[in-house]
Amino acid sequence: MAKSLRSKWKRKMRSEKRKKNAPKELIRLKQALSLDKKGEAVMTDIQEIATVVSADQIKEAASAGEVDDGKMDMDSKRNKKTQLDEHGQYPVWMGQRQAKKLKGKRVGKKNTQGKKKKGIAW
Repeated sequence: MAKSLRSKWKRKMRSEKRKKNAPKELIRLKQALSLDKKGEAVMTDIQEIATVVSADQIKEAASAGEVDDGKMDMDSKRNKKTQLDEHGQYPVWMGQRQAKKLKGKRVGKKNTQGKKKKGIAW
């Protein structure tokens, strides 16, 4: 990009806005963290939304062998190569063109095995 007057002015105004909002952001950040006297964050609001587990509990569970391996439970089993599930359906996120390509690869391999080339064999 060229260094036009307009871009220089916009950059200048953005930096001034950052300077103006920096104290407010710092206050909001401190308020969000709101550290106790112990140094632990207050989790009363967060506990309503999600379950809060301390690091000590996680370490204890890891030593006892109760920790997940972090993998999601999938209801449907999917073939890695063809991306088809047990009902022959492609994933929701896959577009029509990509599904058509994969189908072409899958079907094309079956049909080309029995054909022979025409012509004179020397």
